[in-house]
Amino acid sequence: MKTGGRRRMGVEERREQLIAVALDLFSHRSPQDVSIDEIAEAAGISRPLVYHYFPGKQSLYEAALRRAADELAGRFVEPHEGPLGRRLLRVMQRFFDFVDEYGPGFSALMRGGPGIPMGRNAPAAAVSRTSAMIDGVRQAAYEQIVSHLGIVSAPPRMELVVRSWISLAETTALIWLDGRRIPRDELERQLVHDFAALAAVSAAYDEDVAAVLRRMLTDEPADGPFADLVARLLALAPQPSP
Repeated sequence: MKTGGRRRMGVEERREQLIAVALDLFSHRSPQDVSIDEIAEAAGISRPLVYHYFPGKQSLYEAALRRAADELAGRFVEPHEGPLGRRLLRVMQRFFDFVDEYGPGFSALMRGGPGIPMGRNAPAAAVSRTSAMIDGVRQAAYEQIVSHLGIVSAPPRMELVVRSWISLAETTALIWLDGRRIPRDELERQLVHDFAALAAVSAAYDEDVAAVLRRMLTDEPADGPFADLVARLLALAPQPSP
């Protein structure tokens, strides 16, 4: 896809264009399969000019990943309005919008590799920078979810619930991308159910988590995601003999 002709651009404008082009290409194929020549052609400039703005493919790859990481972290931002179950469902819908749009790039970001053919010989600093981006996304997601729980500092088991759920959402998305064998909307709702289930199990062991869970359920409507989970679980229970 051409994003522009050979017109003169300022340094920052050209850098932004190259990052956008790289992200677009990475959304369709793994970064290691995209060449500098393809990026240059899509941007409408020469290969040497790409190297004028970025010293190598790794630096352009990292800039594109940083942009993707910022956007992904933003998908967890949600107004503090309405029942928590529906808020989490909207977050999961935006999260999977991102996963769906940037599949190969999402995989490269969350798997934390250098993404280009340096493989195991990638400089430690490059791997460290990529890992820091991933950790930043996870921390931003964690802070957003905790804020929706109405707590300033999460007790240890509540922190475990939230961080485990974020990890589960990430793993679920990566598996889903490998064939998309489960309907996306079902997974979005299931992950909201998973959050409630993780909280319920921890609540059985910890009164602080139990208090948070009670607040979660207080405003839950009869047709909300948490109520839906309860109905599904009750349907699995053995029915008494007549």
